[in-house]
Amino acid sequence: MIRSILTVAAAALAFSVGAPGALAAESSALKAPPAAPYKAVSSLVKLPDFVPGLGQLFVDPATLPAGPFLGYDHDGKLVSTTYMIPLSMMKPDMSLNDLKAPAGSVDHVDVMYNAGHPGVAEPHIHVVLWNVPAKQESRVAK
Repeated sequence: MIRSILTVAAAALAFSVGAPGALAAESSALKAPPAAPYKAVSSLVKLPDFVPGLGQLFVDPATLPAGPFLGYDHDGKLVSTTYMIPLSMMKPDMSLNDLKAPAGSVDHVDVMYNAGHPGVAEPHIHVVLWNVPAKQESRVAK
């Protein structure tokens, strides 16, 4: 069941973020730190300043637990936007269309299961909207 929901979610998401002109770049978010109301995730929960695989994360606290979480590389450039969706919130008829990606263009999407961590303790999925090609994900690997 979860696998089928994730497959449908990934397909719907890939379609929605791939539509030309559907997303407008938010220039204030392209360089870290983003403007208020975003805050460093490490200042809100017990996580490191730089999370390997996701980067330096910022979130508007009012949007927790789902986000979006803005992920920056070591040079302070926005490389991804991550949504952390608790499994308890997932319903067969839910839609992941129209997820916001502040950098505007989305190169590819990853959907991954996570058993829980500080900030989103219950099991959830990470929906990562990458603004860089897959070969550049290494910018946030360490």
